[in-house]
Amino acid sequence: MTPNPDQLAEQGKQAFRNKNFDEAADLFNQAAEGCAHDGLMAAEMRNNMSVALLQADKPQESLTAALGTDLVFAEAKDIKRQGMALGNQAAALEALHRYDEAVEKYDLAAQLFDQAGEGDLRALVMKSSAAIKLKTGKVTASAFKMMGSLEAKDNPSFFERILKFFLRFIK
Repeated sequence: MTPNPDQLAEQGKQAFRNKNFDEAADLFNQAAEGCAHDGLMAAEMRNNMSVALLQADKPQESLTAALGTDLVFAEAKDIKRQGMALGNQAAALEALHRYDEAVEKYDLAAQLFDQAGEGDLRALVMKSSAAIKLKTGKVTASAFKMMGSLEAKDNPSFFERILKFFLRFIK
């Protein structure tokens, strides 16, 4: 008997928790194929597969898995998962050293998370974008991104509040 997509997805999550990323990616792929009739679930499984592949140090495969899933979520007006899909694509692009494209995707994800009221997710992708700017020598742009990420955070830590205080002098 062939497992159903829900069972495959659960097995994929367990494999991921066990750090068996290649196995997790394969299980998520099987789940996506098994639920092709349900575009949203298939897109979710492809995003899970993308994360697992990135953890397995396969960024090109990760990017391929996530491409287009943001459009499925956009069509369904699911802006949080659309933002997550763009964030997954950005992470894969970053791992491929395609920094400008990664920043663009991170920024789009941040806008969507802002619309969805997901301040912590917005802060996370803005920090990733800021890190790329810093890595590529764009220090001022990085400071502005970091400031934006700190302002987006719902409950900043003590350290983040201090950092926010110092970053305002760069403006």
